[in-house]
Amino acid sequence: MNSWSIVERLKEHLTDYSAKGAGAVAAALSAATRVQFSDARALAEFHEVVLFLRAYPANRDIVRLTEAILRGFAVRAGAVTGTDLEEPEISGIAGCGLTAVFTESTAAYLSQRYPRQVRIAWEAWTTQQRLGLVLPASIPLLADDAEVEAHPPYRRWLESVSGGGRRELAWLARHSNGRFDLLEVPLRWDFGSARAARSAMRLRGAPVFFHASRLISRREVDLTGITTSSPLPARRLKRAEGQQMLDLARETLAVRYRELHGYLWGDPSSVVEVEAGRGVRFYFSNVVPGHRLPLRSYLGATLWKNGVPIGYFEGLSIFERMEAGFNLFYTFRDGETAWIYRQLLTACHQLAGVGCFVLDPYQLGYENEEGIESGAWWFYRKLGYRSVDAALRRLTAREESRLASGPEYRTPAAALRRLASRPMVFETPEAEAGGWDGFETRRLGLAAARLAARRFEGDTAQMAEECARRVERVAGFSTRSWSVLERRALAAMAPLLTLIPDLAEWRRDEFRLLEKIIRSKAGRDENRHLRLTQRHGKLRAGLLRIGSAGVE
Repeated sequence: MNSWSIVERLKEHLTDYSAKGAGAVAAALSAATRVQFSDARALAEFHEVVLFLRAYPANRDIVRLTEAILRGFAVRAGAVTGTDLEEPEISGIAGCGLTAVFTESTAAYLSQRYPRQVRIAWEAWTTQQRLGLVLPASIPLLADDAEVEAHPPYRRWLESVSGGGRRELAWLARHSNGRFDLLEVPLRWDFGSARAARSAMRLRGAPVFFHASRLISRREVDLTGITTSSPLPARRLKRAEGQQMLDLARETLAVRYRELHGYLWGDPSSVVEVEAGRGVRFYFSNVVPGHRLPLRSYLGATLWKNGVPIGYFEGLSIFERMEAGFNLFYTFRDGETAWIYRQLLTACHQLAGVGCFVLDPYQLGYENEEGIESGAWWFYRKLGYRSVDAALRRLTAREESRLASGPEYRTPAAALRRLASRPMVFETPEAEAGGWDGFETRRLGLAAARLAARRFEGDTAQMAEECARRVERVAGFSTRSWSVLERRALAAMAPLLTLIPDLAEWRRDEFRLLEKIIRSKAGRDENRHLRLTQRHGKLRAGLLRIGSAGVE
């Protein structure tokens, strides 16, 4: 068998869990150990198929064969030339690398974690002259050069002060005075056979679930029962374990050219392991105080199948409403995607009490052709999501009628783009139907900005201070003993509170709960903050009104 025939043979039996199918897979994997791949595209497809089989194995022999192949992938990749193996869809293969611009947080982390593999990619850096805006503050005599010369040799200066080589990045990350991101420094990360490569990244000691029959299809998945399902087994990790999982999450994303706020500033004491079943685990986490969003609560998760990272999730919540961002990596989209998604929503309801899930248009295909081609809108629609727009709900009904009239019908791309132009929502039976349809979190911020422009000449700092004092007077509580972060939380919410017409009419117990809500934004448990907000009906009603119609 040659390389392409092996790939095709494996793909033919990818989800065939009969004895015959498993035998064909094992035979093809055994044959692959004796075949040299010279075509980068064939090698990339081979890698993804083998990784899928490792995540969805039929038996122990397939686990053993896939692990042996993946352990030796750095050698295979080294025999193939070109950068085809570094494209975002397949990046992270052992023996390869990537060149990308990361934030200061990730750059500092990678330079410390992988000092021999990560360096500044000077050859790809087109904004080197911005070093003149940063380095003189840390290298005083550089000003004598940078202030008057047309093209100062910044690299020589950086080499001199850092010791050169791969130490340049670590020095720059430490001494850029908070302006590292302005520099847009490209990093070169050569994975080798390191544990960060997708080929090698695993959860240690994760039990393996073997598939003995066909995978669960989307048609078998129903979201309506997520609030009545038995609770999924969950445990909070010790802080050291939580930090390990956050590190894995950061690396899992970085090898795919991605960064997420929740893993730049993840709270290691908040990490919860959830056993979803069928070899799937979720690791949920919040954000540390000081880096939390002013209004919404952040709940992130990495997704693991039989010890293999298969995707991630971001949930941004206000009251019982969660903006749900789900990303299953390309490699695993032929797996049990819909069932995994159902388990995710079950866990989100269990941990955060949310019952209204909202999808951003981009996820559905708005200005996202990959989403249109993959049929993302129909994936969510068939799980029970609906559009928040009445006209698009009518279009949905027409398209569903056409689909029912004949199996050959396909929704035109133009119609899908229109359907994807507005958010979709799924509500549990207990949630208020349609209650959040007209709401956008951004409207809350814009309402506060208009308040600053109208009453404070655009001075947002003065607005926050005066609004906070007014809230203190009306609510009857003192902030003298509050921490800096608690006062910051009050300053962020106060302008919106002053826009609630009936604020002065709230009861004493409602103000006491408001105080707890504000202070908990800076507390140990971000989920507790969210749960407290869900108990305050008047706060919910006030912010929902502002966010649904704005305040002119």
